[in-house]
Order: sequence, then C-alpha cells, then structure tokens
Amino acid sequence: MRRRDSSVAKDNRRDAIIRLITEKEIETQEDLSKYLNEENFFATQATLSRDLKELGVFKRTNQNGKNVYTYKAYGNEPVPAKYSKILREVVNMAVPAGNIVVVKTVSGMANAAAAAIDALSWDGFIGSIAGDDTIFIVFSSNDDAAKFCGNVLSIEN
Repeated sequence: MRRRDSSVAKDNRRDAIIRLITEKEIETQEDLSKYLNEENFFATQATLSRDLKELGVFKRTNQNGKNVYTYKAYGNEPVPAKYSKILREVVNMAVPAGNIVVVKTVSGMANAAAAAIDALSWDGFIGSIAGDDTIFIVFSSNDDAAKFCGNVLSIEN
C-alpha cells in the first residue's frame, strides 16, 4: 500500500520545483524529474503534473525559441472574465524583446486582444498597436515586459 505525500515532503518537493525552474531552463517534465531525482525528490509523472498545475507553472518561449517552464508568484487581482476569456482563447504566444512585447494571436483577433490588454492595468504599460494577428506592446522597462508575458500566458478563468 502506498502512502500519500506528507505535507512537508510535498512542500519541499514543490520548493525544489520552483527553485529548479527559476535557475535552469527546463523544457520537459522528464528533464524536471531528472533534476528532482538528483536532489533526492522522487515523484510519479502524475504527481509532477499535479504539482506544476497547482503551483501555476507554465511554459514560455525563451530567447532561443524553446518552450521552457517558468513560474510567477501570483499577487495581482484576477483578470476580469470578459478579458481573460479573450486573452486565453486568442493569444498564442507573447515574447519580450527588451521593453517591447510581441504577441501573436489567432488570425484576425489581434485587435480584440489588444483592446483587452489596453483595458487592463499592467505594470509599466505604455501602449499597443495591433495588426491582423500580431500586437506590439511597449512597456517602460524590460522587467515589466517580461512580467507581462508571464501573466498574459498564465491567465485562467
């Protein structure tokens, strides 16, 4: 009979997950599992998937075009439902390039997504311009641009 994770072991494993994805560019659950095993944390694929979901871990595209795990501690107000629905359904990717963010959307939906982005209070937001499937957004700093990418890609209901 298997025992469930003790809450201390679970918390320690989750702390290790956050630390690892913050320190390393990890592309797959298999890679993450390997790093966890090296630190004597052992978890099934199902447990690891559940941990990632419950921690709010998501993937972002790095500067080399690879999708890697990332983590953003939540502290902001939830995005209003009408905007979160638009952003969740039409935004395909958001990539920072300095203080500018390029957002790719479903074809024909960039204006709707830009309107939702403009209506929300993003730290350092200056303005946006939208085409058919691409939005360019200017932020006051590189950090604000990067933060926006993590937030917009992790919007939930």
